Amino acid sequence: MTLRDLRGRAAIVGVGQAGLGQAQGYTEQEILTQAAMAAIADAGLSLRDIDGITTCSSLSTMWGMSVAEYLGIRPTFLDSTMIGGSSYVAHLLPAMHALASGQCNAVLVCYGSTQRTAKFNRADLTRVRKVLDPQPYETPYDPPMPAAAYALAASRHMHQYGTTRKQLSEVAVAARKWAQLNPEATMRDPLSLEDVAGARPVCAPFTVRDCCMVSDGAGAFVMTRSDRARDCAKQPVYVLGNATAVWNRQVSSMHDLTVTAALESGRRCYEMAGVGAKDMDLAMLYDAFTINTILFLEDLGFCGKGEGGAFVDDGAIAPGGRLAVNTNGGGLSCVHPGMYGVFLMVEAVRQLRGECGARQVKDPALALVHGNGGTLSSQSTAILGTRDAL
Repeated sequence: MTLRDLRGRAAIVGVGQAGLGQAQGYTEQEILTQAAMAAIADAGLSLRDIDGITTCSSLSTMWGMSVAEYLGIRPTFLDSTMIGGSSYVAHLLPAMHALASGQCNAVLVCYGSTQRTAKFNRADLTRVRKVLDPQPYETPYDPPMPAAAYALAASRHMHQYGTTRKQLSEVAVAARKWAQLNPEATMRDPLSLEDVAGARPVCAPFTVRDCCMVSDGAGAFVMTRSDRARDCAKQPVYVLGNATAVWNRQVSSMHDLTVTAALESGRRCYEMAGVGAKDMDLAMLYDAFTINTILFLEDLGFCGKGEGGAFVDDGAIAPGGRLAVNTNGGGLSCVHPGMYGVFLMVEAVRQLRGECGARQVKDPALALVHGNGGTLSSQSTAILGTRDAL
């Protein structure tokens, strides 16, 4: 079976979220379970219908087994691939293969983290990560990661292409305007271009408003074969394409700080789906930092290389702009509990089902979802569509 044969063979039939912002008093297992049960109920299924799981954690190496045990599931398909924040987009293709082969019938993709309220020593965690995930060309210099890595990319983009401080701020302000339309978003206070530029400096050229929040949160979605999806409770959203690319682990290994592996993942995803950037009604882009949105708009073909700053100018990706980007408020204003990819998927599905209220994009048929992991390390792109897009 070729990748093109898998186009539209699987659908997302349920989504759920829990514990966004602060989940005081709950463990990550507990809020993950809340999101998972919400997604299963949204699909009109029960826990006994789930026989596949994909999940991962930045804190546990055997998280998949722990989740299966906690939920009381004995999965016939289990994927714990961990490539950072893009993991929950990258999990799509293995799940599609498992569904198409008959290895399983319904896959639960789920994530939860309480990094905002959990009681652990962050300094100890940083020391452990330096041992378990060594980065020999960077760790000796003790840069303030991950902000330093993305700040390098932003500085290079500004130097090479003339991207401005104002254009970085445009990304943060657009995200906040979308968040103000989303009752589930964590940060909804008004935010101006001046507020972003004048906020507390973090790592030049970034201020704190160029950086994603640190929050709790859990998200989940349920996948099944398209022939079974028609019998579920909600309108199916079909997976038309998915591709993942990894070019580096350390940012110091990038050949060009302004070009990411999204260039490859996007191209292969478009080929599988048979569509292009011009066909997208909305784009959900992993915005851990404001420069991410600009880089991914370029590498995914929405504009030329070096044109991302101009593309986002004057509210172009805010509500009412030329392209709906990060309509939930993104990692900058909605939620960002360590790994954000699953929340990109949830919002794209809700938009394609027409469930987003005041922030709803008009009659969307196609959505691009793009996940980023590590420090511009792993990139995974997906294209989702309604029945009209098949």
